Amino acid sequence: MSSSVKPFEGVRVLDLTHVFAGPFSTYQLCCLGADVIKIESINSPDMTRMEGVNEEQNAALYGSSFQSQNAGKRAVTINLKSEQGREVLWRLIGTADVLVQNYAGDSLENLGFGYEAVSEVNPALVYCSISGFGRTGPKADHPAYDIVVQAFSGIMAANGDQSSTPVRVGPPMVDYGTGAQAAFAIAAALYQRQSTGLGQYIDVSMLDAALMLYSANVVDALRTGEKPEVHGNTHPSYAGYAAYDTADGKIMVGAFTNKQMCSLLKVLGEHDRAEEVLHTPRAKLKDSRIADAKIISRHLLMQTALHWEELLNRAHVPAAKVRSLDETLQEQQLTYRGVLQKVEYANDSCPDLFPVTAFTYAHGSPSADAPAPKLGEHTREVLLESGLSEDQIQQLADDGAI
Repeated sequence: MSSSVKPFEGVRVLDLTHVFAGPFSTYQLCCLGADVIKIESINSPDMTRMEGVNEEQNAALYGSSFQSQNAGKRAVTINLKSEQGREVLWRLIGTADVLVQNYAGDSLENLGFGYEAVSEVNPALVYCSISGFGRTGPKADHPAYDIVVQAFSGIMAANGDQSSTPVRVGPPMVDYGTGAQAAFAIAAALYQRQSTGLGQYIDVSMLDAALMLYSANVVDALRTGEKPEVHGNTHPSYAGYAAYDTADGKIMVGAFTNKQMCSLLKVLGEHDRAEEVLHTPRAKLKDSRIADAKIISRHLLMQTALHWEELLNRAHVPAAKVRSLDETLQEQQLTYRGVLQKVEYANDSCPDLFPVTAFTYAHGSPSADAPAPKLGEHTREVLLESGLSEDQIQQLADDGAI
C-alpha cells in the first residue's frame, strides 16, 4: 500500500450541515481523505455561502466563510421536500459510511431520516447529530449559535476583567471546538466499527463542547460552587503570567513556574530578586505580585515587544508580542507548518492559502485537494456514480427534485 494513502480514503461522508460547527467537522474528515458529499437545499443553501469579505462572491453563493471549511468536498443539491428528492437521499445513504447533520430540532427526523430509520437501511452507518444543546434535556429543541452558547455556558462571564465582563470571545471558537469534537467522535466510531461491524449514533452538543474547552475551570466550579474569577490579561497570583506594555505595544509573558519567573527577572537584570523568587514557596508569590509586577512593567517599557520576545524565548520563558491576525499570517513560523496549504484551484475566486488541519503525519498528511464546491456542482457526477442514468437525472432536475 502506498505511504501517501490518507486515513479516511474510501470512506464516504454525507454532509447535511451548515454554518461552521458541522461543516468544520466534515472538512477535517475530508482533509484526511474522506469523500465528503455536501448536500444542500436547492433554494436554501448553506447560509455561509452568502457570508464573507467579498460581496461579489457572496452574491454568487461562494463567500469566503463558506470556502473556509468546505474545500475538497463535492456538492449536491436535493429538494428533500419532494418524494423524488428523498428517494435520491435514500440511494446515497445506502452508499455512505457517515452521515452528519445539524438540522434544527427534529426537521430531518420529520422527513423520515432519523437514526432509527436510516440504520435499518444501513446498519453500518455512523450517524452524527450536532445541535446547540444536544438531543436530550429541557433545551433539546432550543436553537443556538456560537454566541448564544458562549452566554449559556459561562464562557462570556469568565472572559474580560472586572470592568468589562461579560465579554464574548470574538472568533466562533465554540463552533470550531464543537466541530473538532464531532470529527474526533466520528473517527472513533469508525475505528470501533472495525471491531463490531456496527454503525453508531453520535449526539454532539455545542454546550457540552464549550464546557470541554475550559474543563479545568468547570472542575474548580464543581468543587467550590463558585464562578471563575475574571482577571483579564493578568493572573491573580503570579506577576510573571500577564500582559505588559512595551515601547511599541503589548507583550504576553507566561512565566508561570518559579524557574521561569527567575529567568524572566534575570533577563530584566533583577538578579537578586530572581534568586529570591527561585526559593520562594509558590503560595507566597502572591504576596509580592503587585511589587513584582511594577518591576517587570518598568523594564518592559524600555524596549519593543519583539525585543523582549526574542530575549525571553532565548531564556526559555514563554512570551509573545500581542499580534493581530494579519501580523500572525506573515510570520515565518507558518511557512514551516502544514496548517496553511496551497491548493490547485480551478477558479480564481479562492485564496492562495487555506487552513487545513493543526497537525501533519510522517506519511499521508492531511490536505485540501480541491476548491470549495459551487452550489450543486457535483450533483450529476455523484448521481451517475449512484447508478442513475442521464435521463433519470434530467427528469429529477425537471421535477425540481435536484
